[in-house]
Amino acid sequence: MNLFFEESGDFKAGSLMTQSGEAYQVEMASGKRTKVKAKDVLLQFASPDPVSLIEQAKAAATEIDLEFLWEVAGQEEFGFAELGAEYFGHAPQPVEAAGLILALHNAPIYFYKKGRGRYKAAPEAALKAALAGIEKKKQQALIQAGYVDELRQNHLPDVMKPLALQLLFKPDKNSIEYKALAEACDVMQMSPQRLMLATGGIASPKHLHLAKFHYEHFPKGVAFPAITVPSLPTDLPVADVQAFSIDDVTTTEIDDAFSVVDIGNGQLRVGIHIAAPALGIQRGDALDQIARGRMSTVYMPGDKITMLPDELVETYTLGAGQTRPALSLYATLNTEDWSVISTETKVEAIPMASNLRHNDLDALVTEDNLANDAGEYPHKADIAQLWKWAQVLEQGRMVKRESFGMKPEQNNRVDFNFYVENDVVSIVRRKRGAPLDKIVAELMIFANSTWGKLMADHGIPGIYRAQGVAGGRGPGGWAARMQVRMLTHAAPHQGLGVDQYAWSTSPLRRYTDLVNQWQIIACVQHGVTAPLVAPFKPKDADLFAIVSGFDAAYAAYADFQNNMERYWCLRWLGQEEARQVEAVVLKDEVLRLVDIPLIIRLPGMPQTARGAQVRLDILRWDEVDLNVEARLLELLSTVTELDEDEEQDEDTGEVTEEMPATEQDGIATDAPDTSAATDKIDEHTAEQPQAD
Repeated sequence: MNLFFEESGDFKAGSLMTQSGEAYQVEMASGKRTKVKAKDVLLQFASPDPVSLIEQAKAAATEIDLEFLWEVAGQEEFGFAELGAEYFGHAPQPVEAAGLILALHNAPIYFYKKGRGRYKAAPEAALKAALAGIEKKKQQALIQAGYVDELRQNHLPDVMKPLALQLLFKPDKNSIEYKALAEACDVMQMSPQRLMLATGGIASPKHLHLAKFHYEHFPKGVAFPAITVPSLPTDLPVADVQAFSIDDVTTTEIDDAFSVVDIGNGQLRVGIHIAAPALGIQRGDALDQIARGRMSTVYMPGDKITMLPDELVETYTLGAGQTRPALSLYATLNTEDWSVISTETKVEAIPMASNLRHNDLDALVTEDNLANDAGEYPHKADIAQLWKWAQVLEQGRMVKRESFGMKPEQNNRVDFNFYVENDVVSIVRRKRGAPLDKIVAELMIFANSTWGKLMADHGIPGIYRAQGVAGGRGPGGWAARMQVRMLTHAAPHQGLGVDQYAWSTSPLRRYTDLVNQWQIIACVQHGVTAPLVAPFKPKDADLFAIVSGFDAAYAAYADFQNNMERYWCLRWLGQEEARQVEAVVLKDEVLRLVDIPLIIRLPGMPQTARGAQVRLDILRWDEVDLNVEARLLELLSTVTELDEDEEQDEDTGEVTEEMPATEQDGIATDAPDTSAATDKIDEHTAEQPQAD
């Protein structure tokens, strides 16, 4: 005797060996024996043999007319044997019965299973819907196959053209278009990005990188909503100065300027003037929400995404020939030793005499010319005085820095400025520490440190940057302690050599600076009552949220800028047809090209001293993955002394790079401009903000 039974959703047949109550022992064709419960047995038969029964039943199931079977079944629940008698016109034979069971089981849209061997015909409406769904899937499969064929011929189907970016960065994985793209990629052994480039769905690798960043950080687009620009305040006193700014030729967000006034008796009054959009933007208003949503201007070679709308920037930027609101820090100096006698902060209107540009002055304002009073350029006497003070400020910071146990700063690093026009890139070397750079950097550090102390003295919170504070102890040891972190209370920045440091000098393009400007203005206007009226009160939880949000956004923007600079470095290789290039060893297998700031890893490179120069053969590069392959040709005799930002740190074994912070050709570069010009620890590794 043989049994046909159901086991774990599958149908099997075997020879009966023994029976014990409600259980059978069955031997399968493989020789394996299994126990089968009586309730799971559907048929007992003598012939054919179990293997033949299964084979013949499968063939019989394919011949059964499901539509006719459904009509015969009616609407009541039934057993397979009952339906078999109706369908076949006689009691079904073992092969017919088994075939019927398989047909019923494999047609769930026609028949619902109600128990072992028992079924119920699907309602007519449900059956029609299910059949329509199957037909729809068939049609979709045909459409999908057509899309795949087009993609395999490097042609993007018309329906997929407006969806190209969405399919890459935010796809509906259930859509026909996505399934077709995925299938084509599998068949062609190609990534979706490369297939989109090959089919014209994306114009170029540059657009690919830009689109990816936009989808992640600006999903609603980079355009600003319609705004009403606040009127400039009319009740501000006008300062009796003629201020001037120092920026790159492409800078549009001019937010810092200087003035120098000789007040006699061997004293100067130096003014550091910062654009004051905080007078027009109020916490919580529409403009504040825009700025907070972006947190910072995003820089990239040849372009930028501003934090604030152009109309507002144009209103508050410190443009030549205009009188604009400013937060001014005046330092009265003794010119004998350039010590600071006193400082004063004012909210006022500043007459702007000039916007000086590096492109015009760098060749003229040199250390030699300053020492010999040579050359002719605007504000020559003022710049000479600022240069003397800047050197003293730097020396003071270095003494303080060394008291913190830090190495002396080195200013021998070469910076690189990117200029892009019509997709042609120029990468210009520029030595860090030029007089104009140092003037701007030192005065910005002075302002940020002074205003940080002002807020702390008035008992109101601000957004500070700290390095080397005790709170950094923990996993990572020295490296963790030396990371730059953002706090809401004053703490030392050992890398800069200052007791406190609050970003306050770029309110047109950094949200932290705008927040701090609100707080500083509250100190100026309300004095000891500032804690009661400042936009952010002590222990304001929202300030912690701003710090956290800014940290995340700034790091993401920095990664994007680095990626785009790497992209343009690779474009430069092709543009200049550069195959054999010179590079300097940063550490182990990590090198940087001499002519452009392209970092290359060279696995298996022989151990070579840091700073050694080598010649490389560029084999290939990839503008999509931003990879480059090279091989070592020869070791050159030249050895370059590395800046501490580039060299391998003796304690951490890491290569660190400074986060650029100034606008040059629409990008952020290391100097001149701001407070972060000498902020030496890699911004990308900054810890999460610490609560007060």
